[in-house]
Amino acid sequence: MLGDGNGWVRTPDGAQRWGLYGAAGLFLVAEGRVLMQHRAAWTAQGDTWGIPGGARDSHETATEAALRETVEECAVDTARITVHRELVTADLQGWTYTTVLASAPEPLAVQANEESEELRWVPLDELGALELHPGFAASLPQVIAALGPVWDA
Repeated sequence: MLGDGNGWVRTPDGAQRWGLYGAAGLFLVAEGRVLMQHRAAWTAQGDTWGIPGGARDSHETATEAALRETVEECAVDTARITVHRELVTADLQGWTYTTVLASAPEPLAVQANEESEELRWVPLDELGALELHPGFAASLPQVIAALGPVWDA
């Protein structure tokens, strides 16, 4: 059912996390740049930068959720995206966040929805200059270590 994953859960660390069935996001690389989303102030951890993503629905894989959320938030053409792998970047005993590593042949046209202040293709070595979403910042070293062939694509 579309949208049945929307909702807050409390994880064993005492924090509230968005996504009844976990969450997923798309780390999309094109020509040495990553698609980044400046999250709207009203969103969870708003006014920070991260990758497009959100709650998984009960019937979705992490890749399906990441692609759906990226279409909703960025209006990208998923036919131009190659998914390389899923990487669980947060596992909190029953709640997971999965970063989906993907590439596109060139930076794709994007259009922000109300969940975004801005969308931008950012060089990997400039990500640290942005005020990153805390969860994304914590996972970034793991994501970079896993890039390998994705980054070279």
